[in-house]
Amino acid sequence: MTLFSENSNWASDEHRMFSEMVTRFFADEMAPNIDTWVEQGVVDRSFWRNAGSAGIMSGAIDEAHGGVGGDVGFEAVGLYEQARLGDVNWGFGIQSIVQHYISTYGSVEQKARWLPGLASGEIVGAIAMTEPSTGSDLKAVRTSAVQDGNQYCINGSKIFITNGQTADLIITVVKTDKDAGSKGVSLVVVEPEDVDGFRRGQPLKKLGMKGNDTAELFFENVKVPLTNLLGDQEGQGFYQLMQQLPWERLLIAIQALGAIDFALAQTVAYVQERKAFGQRIMDFQNTRFKLAECKTKAEVLRSFVNDCIGRLIEGKLDAPTASMAKYWSTEAQGQVMDECLQLFGGYGYMSEYPIARAYADARVQRIYGGTNEIMKELIARSIDV
Repeated sequence: MTLFSENSNWASDEHRMFSEMVTRFFADEMAPNIDTWVEQGVVDRSFWRNAGSAGIMSGAIDEAHGGVGGDVGFEAVGLYEQARLGDVNWGFGIQSIVQHYISTYGSVEQKARWLPGLASGEIVGAIAMTEPSTGSDLKAVRTSAVQDGNQYCINGSKIFITNGQTADLIITVVKTDKDAGSKGVSLVVVEPEDVDGFRRGQPLKKLGMKGNDTAELFFENVKVPLTNLLGDQEGQGFYQLMQQLPWERLLIAIQALGAIDFALAQTVAYVQERKAFGQRIMDFQNTRFKLAECKTKAEVLRSFVNDCIGRLIEGKLDAPTASMAKYWSTEAQGQVMDECLQLFGGYGYMSEYPIARAYADARVQRIYGGTNEIMKELIARSIDV
């Protein structure tokens, strides 16, 4: 299977060639390491650099900053192929999101400083939104950034931060004006190695995605230059977040599609070999019907995802449609994982079988990037006008 569908009008020969290259790279460099990453709870930095050398992370970065000057379709290919291989550990999705913020809102100096390292894998990025008492309601963040001469003094904490243990660059959602509501939100870049008062908590123990580095972050009088503000003035953060969330939500849908294709491939191979009552599990009508349902969900999703990628490239993907993609894809992912695990019988419950891991990994997809309940609210607002 591939990301592309019959209506992939956005996909060029370059995208398809890139897909073939990424598939080979992941088979050689990612597949043999997945179990190790799960055991150690983090992806090796050497893999980041190898992926950078292969050009996996630079498809949508302009040539002046170490990229190839392509579009978001190249990132979509990488995200899909990672999920189709069965990996959720490598934090490329967050790296992509960080790149988009820097490319879109960064100054000339910020782009020159950070984009080449993000493309090469020398810099691992993170974005710190969620707080212990604040999830989807980003305008209610409490982490503050107060001007102190030519610096910001940052105080607060963040939780559930992907790439949090290893990130070299953290886009931090802060309040620069605590009384201004959403207009008081700003994005400030923190480079942990260059500051005092920054601390990472112990790696968080999760239900799934166990090789995906996730941490709590603490800021105690952390001083960063005023020039680390993203945008030309304070108070633009909420707008910046809202503008970029459609890509984050579509990104999750792309990963859901890859994970579904992975689960189906694993399950079909199993039921074609496993026998019961003298015949293959595949030969039972229930098995065939369940797989038919799952395959249909995959193809419906593939078509919708490709349509959304095309809209995003054209600058036409709106927030309600991105919310539909995130909501529908992750619900479908959960349903498919459940059906596929059931077809494995007792073996599906054993952690050494990839389907068990994929089942656990899928659960958070309905939570992060905005819960599916929030997605429904955003969709409903587009109806009730």
